[in-house]
Amino acid sequence: MLPTLRSRLILSHILPLLIIVPLMGIALIYTMETRVLLARNTAQLLGNASLVVDLASHRPQVWQDSAVAQQFSDEIGQHLDSRLMLLDNRGRLLASSDLQDAGRIGQDLGLPAVATALQGKPSTQTLHSNSLDAEVADVLMPAVASDGSLLGVVRLTHRLGNVYQDFLRLRGVVAGILAIGLLLGIVLALVLARSLIRPVDTLMAKLQTMAASKELAPVPMSGVQEMRPLVETFNTLVERLDEQELQRRSLLANLVHELGRPLGALRSAIDALLGGAAEDVSLRDEMLAGMADELTLLQRLLNDLARLYDRESGQSKLVLEPVALSTWLSHLLLPWETLALKKELSWESDIPADLPTLQIDPGRMAQAVENLLSNAVKYTPAGGTVAVTAGIEGNEVYIQISDTGPGIPLEEQERVFTPHYRGRWNRRFPQGLGVGLGIARDLIVAHGGKLTLNSNTDAGAIFTIWLPA
Repeated sequence: MLPTLRSRLILSHILPLLIIVPLMGIALIYTMETRVLLARNTAQLLGNASLVVDLASHRPQVWQDSAVAQQFSDEIGQHLDSRLMLLDNRGRLLASSDLQDAGRIGQDLGLPAVATALQGKPSTQTLHSNSLDAEVADVLMPAVASDGSLLGVVRLTHRLGNVYQDFLRLRGVVAGILAIGLLLGIVLALVLARSLIRPVDTLMAKLQTMAASKELAPVPMSGVQEMRPLVETFNTLVERLDEQELQRRSLLANLVHELGRPLGALRSAIDALLGGAAEDVSLRDEMLAGMADELTLLQRLLNDLARLYDRESGQSKLVLEPVALSTWLSHLLLPWETLALKKELSWESDIPADLPTLQIDPGRMAQAVENLLSNAVKYTPAGGTVAVTAGIEGNEVYIQISDTGPGIPLEEQERVFTPHYRGRWNRRFPQGLGVGLGIARDLIVAHGGKLTLNSNTDAGAIFTIWLPA
């Protein structure tokens, strides 16, 4: 173990270079050899094999007569720098451009790659060829007739001697470049380590207590002026890590909440249809239309997971369109009415037919309304009432959702819109409110509206959405 912080800091700069640079060199050489040189060679062989297959497929006698096959092989082979073999549809050698293979004509080569090609799949491999006494790249391409039957297999074998010479030259060049880079990196690391040691000495004394702790906590702002930027940077890092963890948890909560709501509504509608609602043609059509809307919303949620609503960034985009509020809202309430009745709740709905047409994002506004409906149905006990009313007041349109469940104390009414806030009034929020209300309010505000709450601990809660008419 090195005795001083200076020596350790110098080593910490040099050691990664000593480890990473050789590994990078090995990875680079391997990638260049296997993904560039060999891949290029194999691709060329595949292209040549494909051309040979095309030529041979138009000459059926090639696959039926060994003499014709040998003549074809000789004609084509003189234009190739690879050994050409033609195999029949049983894997037996018909012809070869290499005279040394004459004694193998009619024999089954017995190679696994041949079996693969006979199944109609091209095969490529790099291996040592005993007949050529060299490392080779081997490509086998099936030849298929117009009716889909297998005619035979074209095999091209290319010696890798020239390719290996390219490998050696490439390794020398890469090794030289990396050696120079490593030397320069070590020199630069020594210079940087010595310039950093003075301020680090001061900060290290204040961070020693943190080094043994698993918790990441800010460092108190103290010390000489030159140390403050370093301390501020560290504290900023801690803050960002905390924010990222909070966003991660918020994302998971949003996914569960937003995917669960439309699935619950669909399940309720399906239960209603299975329970006899399908016998009423009009009701069945309305329920199916409501289910289609929920599926549309669910698809949008799934497609939008990458940019799921982020409360902090505020980057949610609205797709505004004219919506007839009366028809849209009546349609939206159908599955929730079914769910409320199934829970033995009284359902009241008063949606005037003369509500105006508004420029809203119907999917996003449905999220907001259904978040409020979900909470109302969820927290209202059996025998209670959930009511939805809408109307016009001045130059605003309102949608009001009320319930007779446990109310919300005045001191908590603003905080319930905070994500993950767990209310102390546990009769209404036994497991915490989650993210639904916060998302609902932000979506309504994005439409230029507002969400108000009127509640006390004995008379349930009334949420009112206000939108400009």
